[in-house]
Formats: sequence, C-alpha cells, structure tokens
Amino acid sequence: MKRLAAIFFALFMVFISSISFAQERCKGFHSFFCSSLHFTGNGMRYWYEHENGFMKVTGIPYDRLGCKHCHAKSCDTCHAIQKDGISYFSALKARDMNTCFKCHPREAVVIKKGKKGVHFAAGMECMDCHTSRDIHGTGILYKSMRDSGVVLADCMKCHKEGGDAPAYNNKIKAHRVHKGRLDCTACHVSASITCYNCHFQRFLETKKKYFIPMRSFLLLINFKGKVVSGNVMSLVYKGKKFIAYVPHFTHSIMAEGRKCSECHRNSAMRLIKKGKKVPVVSYKDGRIVAWKGVVPCVPDKLEWTFFDKEKGKWIPIKDKKKEIIQFAVYGRPLTKKQLRMLMIPFGRKK
Repeated sequence: MKRLAAIFFALFMVFISSISFAQERCKGFHSFFCSSLHFTGNGMRYWYEHENGFMKVTGIPYDRLGCKHCHAKSCDTCHAIQKDGISYFSALKARDMNTCFKCHPREAVVIKKGKKGVHFAAGMECMDCHTSRDIHGTGILYKSMRDSGVVLADCMKCHKEGGDAPAYNNKIKAHRVHKGRLDCTACHVSASITCYNCHFQRFLETKKKYFIPMRSFLLLINFKGKVVSGNVMSLVYKGKKFIAYVPHFTHSIMAEGRKCSECHRNSAMRLIKKGKKVPVVSYKDGRIVAWKGVVPCVPDKLEWTFFDKEKGKWIPIKDKKKEIIQFAVYGRPLTKKQLRMLMIPFGRKK
C-alpha cells in the first residue's frame, strides 16, 4: 500500500511539474502551439547548446542571448491586428508574407533583393506550400525543424503526375539518373545567401548585425542519404572560430535544373582531385573573395578565412587554430561514393 501511494505521489508531482512548465512556457494559456518550434525556439537552442555547438565557444547560456526573442510569444505575434485601438484576430495577417519576414529576414532578402525564383515570380506566397501544421505544430516537442514530420511542405506534393505544376518526369535524363540519390534542391536551388562570419562579440555589445553577406556559392551536403542543398553558419567570438554545416533550403528556385558540369567535375572537384583545398572564402589583395559555384561538403577539403572587425574593416584572423566544426543531427559530409559520383565528368567532352 505504501509503495502504491508512493507511485501515485510521484505521478502527481510529475503532473504538477508539467503543468508548471506549461504555465511558465505558455504564460497563462494552454495550447498544442506551446510545443511548436515557432513558440519554443528549440531549433536555435538545440543548435547552440549541442555538445559541439557554439555555446562551447562563448560559454554563454542560451537564455542570456537575444535569439529567443524572435519567437512567437502567443498567437498575437502573427494574428493580431488593431483597429481604432481595439485588437482583432486575423487569419489574413498570418498568411501575409511580410508577417513571416519579421522572423525570417533571410528569405525576405532572397525575394526582395535576390533572384525571386519561379514560385514567387508566379505570385505564390509562403502559405501556398506551408500548412498551418508547419506553423502551429502538432503537440509534439521537436528539437529542430529538420526532425522528421515537422515541415510538411514538399516539392512532390505539387510536382507529381497529373498535377497542375510541371511533374517529376522519368523521361528527363537528370531525373532518371539521380532518382533516389539527389534531392530536388540540389539542382533547382539557384544559390543560398550566407551570412558569413557573424561577429558575435560585436553583436552582443551593440545588438547590430556584423556579418559578410555572400551569395556566390552553393554547398552540397549529405542529408538522410541524399545530396541536398546546404549552407554554413559561421561565427567568430573573441578570435575563436566556428562553423556549422547544415542542409538549407532557400526559396530561390529555378525551373530548369543546373547543368551537369556545374556540379560534376567542376572547379572545386578538380582541386580536390589534385589533393588541394577549395578556398571557399579567402583574402586577396586586401579584398574578401568568395568562391563561385557549387562546393561539396567535405570539411577537410574546404578552406575558410575568418575575420575580426577593426576600425570598420574586416581583418583576417591570424590564429592558425582550426575552427570548431558542427554537424549536430542536421547532415553529414558527402560520402566517398557521393564524392566519387561528383568526380565523373558528365556534360563535358572527353
């Protein structure tokens, strides 16, 4: 009897603590939205606090950073509008792309200043692909948007046989050859904007963004056994260097895939074949030079120059210590087989 009472007491305490946690996180309201990534901000926290994350460099707990303030505190963040001093709920405001851009500024830059891509050029908006489930969550507490089942938006939902959009077609050689090995993004993403070399110390001091925008290279990374488009998150803190390699989908989409020779046996691959490193970001004649073209994610074959900012100028860090590299659960380097396939000179005359 005592043992049974102890079990009930333990379960009761777990129940009470879970209520307290929910009340703390949800600040007075209860909803499955409270477990969504838009509310919790767990994606950023997981990346930062991971055993090989950037907190290893800074030593600053996530709760002391300003990153979490971008995430939705309540439904009002996306849905509330005001008229004559009175607040109203609006589904239309939540569907407006400008609402999304407040917390997704990189995509705003892609659309407003970069190549819009076929979807936005056709007048499509975020919610034409993303569902309310993508936004509001499912009641399951996820670590990252790259966990299975978090984001339902998928190219093949529209680009299928019998659909209104151009379909994935086995008659197209590239589709037939790459089927099962390559994600749509590897060929159809034109380029990703990289906020390179975020000067984290200056950001903490001034709350201003100190980074070098780049859009000339596209990383190919291994994610769940497929080659997908990727990007890097690179930061500097008190002279210490950090880089995370991640699968990344930007919304600048090309109708036509890139040419075979843009990936196979391209300039980067030829350097690697010779046993050399690819200078993805270098410093020449007083200028920062970014690589142009597709780059395979093989960290020990890639060379990144990191910078400090002094008197308004970016100065290369002279410390030769290797940067801390992170993959977390987001992706992996290309396998030997994937790299070997990229060495094949498709699209080039023998």
